[in-house]
Amino acid sequence: MGDFPTIDWGTSGCLSPDGVATLQCIPVVLKNVVSGFLVFAGIVAVIIVIISGYKFITSRGDQKKVQGAKTSLTYAILGLIVIILSFFIINIIAYVTGAHCITTFGFGKCQ
Repeated sequence: MGDFPTIDWGTSGCLSPDGVATLQCIPVVLKNVVSGFLVFAGIVAVIIVIISGYKFITSRGDQKKVQGAKTSLTYAILGLIVIILSFFIINIIAYVTGAHCITTFGFGKCQ
């Protein structure tokens, strides 16, 4: 059928000629794992905000349900603030250490 193009997952500079991962792959892997977790946590927090809003609307004045919706909304907003602060902290670490490649999303090259 032919050769398929290879996908560069940001590891082209850290693989040995045999295709075995070397220690230079660690920053790339950590960047991808941290970025993935932060995006996942942000998505979960937004979903919780939506669910909290739905709970609030459907509470029909029941104080226990209203309080539960307010509590979950508060925790979701606090979670979003923590996630945004974590992006800020990552940028500070990148600035201080000079490892600016940790601030980009995707699977780019870390040079």
